[in-house]
Amino acid sequence: MSLAPEEFTRTMARVPGPVAVVTTVDRAGRRWGFTASSFSSLSMTPPLVLVCLGRSASTHRAFVTADSFMVNVLAQEQSGIAQRFARSGVDRFEAGDTLPLELGLPGIPEAAVRVACSMHQVLDGGDHSILIGRVEAAAVGPDAPLVYCDRSFQRPVALDPATV
Repeated sequence: MSLAPEEFTRTMARVPGPVAVVTTVDRAGRRWGFTASSFSSLSMTPPLVLVCLGRSASTHRAFVTADSFMVNVLAQEQSGIAQRFARSGVDRFEAGDTLPLELGLPGIPEAAVRVACSMHQVLDGGDHSILIGRVEAAAVGPDAPLVYCDRSFQRPVALDPATV
C-alpha cells in the first residue's frame, strides 16, 4: 500500500523546517539561489549538512555542478527574501541584500545562520537531488530563525537560555 501524494504533502507540511536561501556562483561568475525548507545537519565528523533541490528547478544544473554553496538560514523578519528566492522569472539578487561573504559566496549578512560548504556529494532523492556539503565556514547571527510549518512562515518562541 502506498501513501497518496496529496496525503504525503499534507503530512509533511505539518513538520516545521528552517527557511533557508541557498546560493552559489557558477564558473562564469553568475549567482544562483533558491529557497529551501529541507535543510539539516548530517554528520559531525566530517561536518556535513544536506539540502534538497527539486530536479525541475531552474537552478538545479547550477547547483549540482557547483564546487561550493552557502545555506543562509533566514531570520524571523526575512520572509520577503524567502518569497523572492522562491519565485521564478525574477532577478533574485536585484534587491542587493546579498554580499560576497564566507568562501566568497553570496551571503545574507543578517541571516540567523550562514553555512558555507564545499560540495561533498550529490545524491539521487527521487524528484529531488540531495546536495551534501562539507561545512568550511559558519556564522551565527543574533536573531532567531524563520520557520515554515502548515504552509506559512512561523516565528519560534524564544527560550531563555538560563531556563533550558
